[in-house]
Amino acid sequence: MNKISELKSEVLDVLQNNILPYWEKNMQDHENGGFYGRMAGEEKLMPEAEKGAILNARILWTYSSAYRLLKSSEYWEMATRAKRYLIDNFYDKRFGGIYWSLDYKGNPLDTKKQIYALGFAIYGLSEYHRATGDREALDYAIMLFKSIEEHSFDKEKNGYLEALTREWNEIEDMRLSEKDANEKKTMNTHLHILEPYTNLYRVWKNDELRKQIKNLIEVFLDKILNKETNHLKLFFDEDWNGKDHIISYGHDIEASWLIHEAALVLEDESLLKRVEDIVPQIANAAGEGLQPDGGMIYEKNTETGELDADRHWWVQAETVVGYINLYEYFNNENALEKALQCWNFIKKHLIDSKNGEWFWSLKADGTVNTIDDKAGFWKCPYHNGRMCMELLGRFR
Repeated sequence: MNKISELKSEVLDVLQNNILPYWEKNMQDHENGGFYGRMAGEEKLMPEAEKGAILNARILWTYSSAYRLLKSSEYWEMATRAKRYLIDNFYDKRFGGIYWSLDYKGNPLDTKKQIYALGFAIYGLSEYHRATGDREALDYAIMLFKSIEEHSFDKEKNGYLEALTREWNEIEDMRLSEKDANEKKTMNTHLHILEPYTNLYRVWKNDELRKQIKNLIEVFLDKILNKETNHLKLFFDEDWNGKDHIISYGHDIEASWLIHEAALVLEDESLLKRVEDIVPQIANAAGEGLQPDGGMIYEKNTETGELDADRHWWVQAETVVGYINLYEYFNNENALEKALQCWNFIKKHLIDSKNGEWFWSLKADGTVNTIDDKAGFWKCPYHNGRMCMELLGRFR
């Protein structure tokens, strides 16, 4: 247990002195409200960058969770700032749902309803309620849950559609980002509906919500999981035909523990047994991307054999949690060693001890990536902050 005690001490230090202060000090927009949209590589603030729903919702989740665990008033203030801005600026008061982005002054910019963004808003709002008991946050989380179920859930073929227009009509470009395939259903969005629904169920024991969480877990086991390889398939048409040849090692390891977490929270014994039979297999498949230095590479194209061998910050954070989960629930001592090796990789290569926060990645050539964002639309305190808080919460 000395290894665990040391790990806890180190992640608490990184959380309190490296990750959280960075956002408090650098990213609060006191002129226009909320948070700045972007800190480019090499610490260049972009005060007029668009403000993304994902960034705001993830800040809300991170500081709510930090306040719940550590009870610091400064975390409450950051969480409350994010909650207020999400409800007052990102929530579409006419049609419901969350805008994808705002301009730097807080006006709607991209008004599409990307279901992934609604999911993260639920995640943040439910965590704020969990931490503070705030009823308004819970009410908005429930409204967003109902919007997803009404507009995105495919009642005929199961699963959730990626995106819709502001008015909830069909939309031509459903991609989450430019690197994604333009398909109607994706693993990534389903994972990040499962995650907030699970958190919402912790504080709102609703029968319909419970039914949909159970269904989502079964969708992962029956449709998204490749039963031959134990990797997750990424893109699908509306009939669940697979549309890609990519293995995403970070999503595999992240899904291994998030699916398990959902089954644990549901307390459905037969479903939990089914999940626990497959969780180690998904994690082991993800381990194909682990490198001798402890880092996990990004992805592989199974058609061409091409590797993206960059070690992204978020993939490393999820790798630590995924292997800690195997150690905690499956008595896997080897998984603990893998988690510790990955944590050592993070400490050596990704934590910016000079300026705070973590770098985007260590590139395949061994150099630190200081070009991609330090904070931005996708670079948020959620993956690395959550890694720290998962370890603190699991071994209290």
